[in-house]
Amino acid sequence: MTGGVVVVIGDTGRNFAAGMSGGIAYVWDPKGRFKSLCNLASVDLEAVLSADPDEEDEPYRPRQRAHSVEDAGMGDLLRFDASRLRILLERHLLFTGSGRARALLDDWKSAVASFVKIMPRDYRGALLELQAEQQAASVAAAQ
Repeated sequence: MTGGVVVVIGDTGRNFAAGMSGGIAYVWDPKGRFKSLCNLASVDLEAVLSADPDEEDEPYRPRQRAHSVEDAGMGDLLRFDASRLRILLERHLLFTGSGRARALLDDWKSAVASFVKIMPRDYRGALLELQAEQQAASVAAAQ
């Protein structure tokens, strides 16, 4: 995987994330055994945290509807994991009628705690560099 965002709500095989250099994956792990199946050479596993964004975060939040062809509405990929994950599950349910997606959404508070976020280390670094460049450009433009 070199980019994008994916949600896995089924079983995974061993060596998941081998060669994953970009993008983000959210894996449903109700039995807590995913870590033993994941290739941790270049990725970190993180909890998916639920947090209510502040109003000032509004432009950076994920959206149910894509803004454009270039912007799929995923928002700031370093934050808002629970919101992004929920949106993706809602889209999956809408397009496929998935019973598993429906069950996860119906018990969201419990379900969100069963997901693991897989983040490539180099990708995180690239996103942080991009944010720093954007902030510097914004400060320069304001001066």
